[in-house]
Amino acid sequence: MAAKLQNAAADKEPRITLFVVLTCMVAGSGGLLFGYDLGISGGVTSMDSFLSKFFPEILAKMKNDRNVSNYCKFDSQLLMAFTSSLYISGFFASLLASPVTKRFGRRPSMLFGAVLFLAGAGLSGAGFNLLTVILGRILFGASIGFTNQSIPLYISEMAPPKYRGAMNGFFEICISIGLLAANLINYGTEKIKAGWGWRLSLALAALPASLLLIGALFLPETPSCIIHRNGDSQKASRILQKIRGTDDVHDELNSLISAAADASCGASEHPLRRLLRRNYRPHIVMAFLLPAFRQFTGINFITFYAPVMFRTIGFKESASLMSAGMTRLTATICTLATMAVVDKLGRRKFFLLGGTLMIVALVMVGGIMALKLGDQGAMEDGYAYLVLALLCIYVAGFSWSWGLLPWLVASEIFPLEIRSTGQSIFVASDFFFGAWIAQSMLSILCYMKFGVFFLFGGFVVLMSLFVFWFLPETKELPLEEMGKVWEDHWFWKRFVELDEEKGNNKNVQIA
Repeated sequence: MAAKLQNAAADKEPRITLFVVLTCMVAGSGGLLFGYDLGISGGVTSMDSFLSKFFPEILAKMKNDRNVSNYCKFDSQLLMAFTSSLYISGFFASLLASPVTKRFGRRPSMLFGAVLFLAGAGLSGAGFNLLTVILGRILFGASIGFTNQSIPLYISEMAPPKYRGAMNGFFEICISIGLLAANLINYGTEKIKAGWGWRLSLALAALPASLLLIGALFLPETPSCIIHRNGDSQKASRILQKIRGTDDVHDELNSLISAAADASCGASEHPLRRLLRRNYRPHIVMAFLLPAFRQFTGINFITFYAPVMFRTIGFKESASLMSAGMTRLTATICTLATMAVVDKLGRRKFFLLGGTLMIVALVMVGGIMALKLGDQGAMEDGYAYLVLALLCIYVAGFSWSWGLLPWLVASEIFPLEIRSTGQSIFVASDFFFGAWIAQSMLSILCYMKFGVFFLFGGFVVLMSLFVFWFLPETKELPLEEMGKVWEDHWFWKRFVELDEEKGNNKNVQIA
């Protein structure tokens, strides 16, 4: 009898099915768009053929002016605008994506983002002048604003709670693969003697966009979104049965219906105004600070300008692109390792472990640059390769912590009624601070020189302390029960107030 009961319980328990794995993999492939664009821009801006066409003064300064500091050779507001235009457009698009995702669903937002990316690839590859190239990057940014807002939500709503971290890892691993692919493509196209290699690099962005566009056509909408939008519980039940691998989804379906009912209460209130309520204070703080901290790790400085930096310390054009590719290969391997165990070990441990590695690597790189790289000339080969090894350690630490985990935590913590809006604030914050980094960091590098690495190391110390004190553990909890982490937290519990009309905590419906 006991064995029968145990078997019945096992049949009810959600498990990983091939369908849910494929679904999350297809959705996660949208990370290829973000990763490819991040990687391709840094490599293209270090190519002589691209610089000679659009930024000849930088190329002349780099090759001929020996009086310019190593740290200032690429200091150009226009060159930084080429990079930051992606983030500026992404910032506004992510805010627009919230009502679109909420009204039409997660899947249409992904499809729209893929179409925008295709258009950006065509415009950038054509590249008649600098304006058309920047307009192409603006389309890239708008595309990523939509996909980054909708994809983490989609995956978190589809994945079983026990494996939500691993499933969300598909998005981050695709970002790493996109970055790696972009670096390898840049390495190959740089060798095209005719000087149009940069066009091919930019135009090939159409490939990941096509993969997402075709794949998303076959994706179902999430059960949570279906119930919230049109109340079709039968359709939601059929999808739940398919993705959970069991016919008994009654309890989960009831939780989704209850969450949708709570979300509909006060639906006439503007979502942003609703977010300002006191009991949503923990969510809005995390939505704003986690992506801000992610940018202040310095990762986009390294990602955007790794080829530029490797040229600064003495690598040739081809070697600098290959060195940047090595850091991305490291990131991809480490992200896979994080996916395998993050649901078992938890989010906080990886934040703190990765942060420690990043601090050590940044301080050591800053020290080597201070001692071995002057304003003119190159660094000795041995120290240049040591810098490369330390940056691989830094990227490994980032992949274990601030690479995957902010996206994962943000997709977990918001209640259904503010989920789309909260994710938009997270993405908008990421783009806002990303734009600031992209538009200012070459100037800051010129001004602070090696000190920029100590600056980022200090930021990582502060954000690691924030995680230790203020970020609760969220592993394995169902989305509808996530409010418990705030109720039990020593600091945030003071903000979690009882709903006077219902007599229970609204945050229990957190998704």
